[in-house]
Amino acid sequence: MSFLFGPWYQDRTTRVWYPPAPALIQTRGLLGKEFISLQEFVEKRCPSLHSKFHPAWWLPSGHMQTIYCAVGDFSHRDKVNYKRTFLRLKDGGTLGLDFTPVDNSDMLPDTPIVVVMHGLTGGSYESYVRAILAPACRAVSQGGLGYRAVVVNFRGCAGVPITSPQLYSAGHTDDIRQAVFHISNQFPDAPLLGLSFSLGANVMTRYIAEEGEDCRFQSACVLGCPWNLIANVRKLDSTYIGRHVYSKGMGQNLVNTLKKHTSLLTRDSNLAIAEAASLASALSWPTIDTFDHVFTRIGGGSSPPWPFASAFEYYEYSSSHKVLGNIRVPFLSINAADDPVVQEVPVDETENDWVVMAVTPNGGHLGWFESDNGWSQVRRWVCAPVIEWLRATAEDVCRNRQNMKKLQEVDGLLTEEGSERLGCKVVGEELIIIGTEVEAGTIAGL
Repeated sequence: MSFLFGPWYQDRTTRVWYPPAPALIQTRGLLGKEFISLQEFVEKRCPSLHSKFHPAWWLPSGHMQTIYCAVGDFSHRDKVNYKRTFLRLKDGGTLGLDFTPVDNSDMLPDTPIVVVMHGLTGGSYESYVRAILAPACRAVSQGGLGYRAVVVNFRGCAGVPITSPQLYSAGHTDDIRQAVFHISNQFPDAPLLGLSFSLGANVMTRYIAEEGEDCRFQSACVLGCPWNLIANVRKLDSTYIGRHVYSKGMGQNLVNTLKKHTSLLTRDSNLAIAEAASLASALSWPTIDTFDHVFTRIGGGSSPPWPFASAFEYYEYSSSHKVLGNIRVPFLSINAADDPVVQEVPVDETENDWVVMAVTPNGGHLGWFESDNGWSQVRRWVCAPVIEWLRATAEDVCRNRQNMKKLQEVDGLLTEEGSERLGCKVVGEELIIIGTEVEAGTIAGL
């Protein structure tokens, strides 16, 4: 009975961990620019982060919250449409950049842009993405922030074609790096606000840490980040429901995504990825670590450091908890204590002045559903603190972007000074993407 009723008697207070010596942030005050600590900034600008989260009474546990992400009908809520730009990368791969609102011709050049990375096999259609982008990109006259946003869809996800012998993974950061080249070049005056979910949160955290002082983001917010991949995969596999529901569900999602592109990935039989793709496509409901051992450790990134000897060697390389100390922009992480997918959160493993970590007692994996108007109607509690964070870091934080590395065109590709091994260009025609249309063959919400 505790599975059903225990969560109702828990303390609903969100725990927030601040660094011992929070960074000083330059902000725009009534009397001009002033410096305040990151802790004071969050406490004043993001009051919802410290509010209590009360799960919907019919979704009291982390399991129910997580499963509802996958089975709930969100087609009539948070409708967001996008204009897709295809970005061809120097290695021949392709990303799908989904911009919203579709018509932004009346927006100022310095309008903030929310740069989004989705979860494991998702895309811009995911309900957890739209729940935040709908109010963030709604016009100010209609109660929104009036911002732009762009969702960076992974290679092979959400209708993005595979055009090179590589997929994506938790540890490959060059794709988001090149996407940011394009976004920064197209909107040089706009502050970029990172927002990411689950696997995308892991990638974004690593990217921000690798960039350090040179990061083009003004801030970042990561939700449901899996952090220590080895620890969380092992905990997932240690229980029946973890192994047979979540791990195999994610593994089969990856198989279904891979199957859409097997013919291209197996075209050159001399490449190791061809055999890996063929073997992985034949798997039936594998655990996520089985899929990663058969395929991701080989085809999830470029060399070096790929390929890896095992899935766990890949996890060791790709885990993001180890790089938190290198982050140099305001960074907010939110996880749920009852998340059945991410059970290990590094709240005590960083003393980085720029990092704030929050853990709600409930919410599951990317759920945070609370009751809304009407029986069986829900909304996501996490939207309020995230919107407050986006507004505060976009409009109140002062950051000098004049010292960013120079973007330049080399041999028809946009690249960054010092990163000439990378590059990108726009290809094909733009498409209009209806945000509520879920990609067939995948379980949404992961």
